[in-house]
Amino acid sequence: MSNLMTPSMTPLAQELYEKLMAALPGATVVVNDPDGAHLSAEVAAPQFAGLGRLAQHKLVYAALGDAMRERVHALQLTTRPC
Repeated sequence: MSNLMTPSMTPLAQELYEKLMAALPGATVVVNDPDGAHLSAEVAAPQFAGLGRLAQHKLVYAALGDAMRERVHALQLTTRPC
């Protein structure tokens, strides 16, 4: 997995990517937004070391903040330590 920010990335996907990269230094992040409402994200971060999946997801949701509550309809999330 590598960091991907492509010209075809939607503004929402780009916003999520930037929030995750800022909140999780050293992370590898891939965000996909195929239809503008149902996103997926893969995040591998050193901050996840020793944490269970739920704690990892809580860190991601905290990083996404208002975007998660207000603009994201659905997010398929895959996390792992790196």
